[in-house]
Amino acid sequence: MRIAVAADERTGVAEAVLEALRARGHEPVAHGALAAGERADWAWASERAARDVADGRADQAVVCCWTGTGASIAANKVRGIRAALCGDAATAAGARRWNDANVLALSLRATSHAELEEILDAWFAAGPSDADDDTANVAHLAAIEDER
Repeated sequence: MRIAVAADERTGVAEAVLEALRARGHEPVAHGALAAGERADWAWASERAARDVADGRADQAVVCCWTGTGASIAANKVRGIRAALCGDAATAAGARRWNDANVLALSLRATSHAELEEILDAWFAAGPSDADDDTANVAHLAAIEDER
C-alpha cells in the first residue's frame, strides 16, 4: 500500500514510521519535515498527507506532531478523512474496525518505538467492520460532512 506520512519535525518516532512501513512492504510518501522543500508545520504537513488519501494518491496516512492532536485535527478537516489519534494497539485496532479510520495520528512525544510497532501491527491487521451499527455510524459521518 502507498501510505502518506507527515511529521512536523524529525524527532521521536517520525523517521521510524517510514522505516517501519517499508519493513512491512508499504510505500511511504513523505510530507512535512520528512520531505525536502515542504512546509513542516503540523497543519500543512497533515493536510498534505490527508489530501493524498482523499484524492486517491495514497491508501492511508500516518500523521504525527508533538501530541498528535493537531495532526489529527488538521487531517480531519479534509473531506472523507477519518483520522484517529492512537496511543496504543487496542485503540488503533478499534479505530480501523469501528470507525473505518483511514489516517493514523501519532504523538511524537508519547509514542515509543515498541508502541509504534504494536500500533502499526494492530492498524494493518484490522479492517472495517461490516456490522450494521458500525457501517451506519461511518455513513453518518459522511452525511455530517455533506451538511457543511
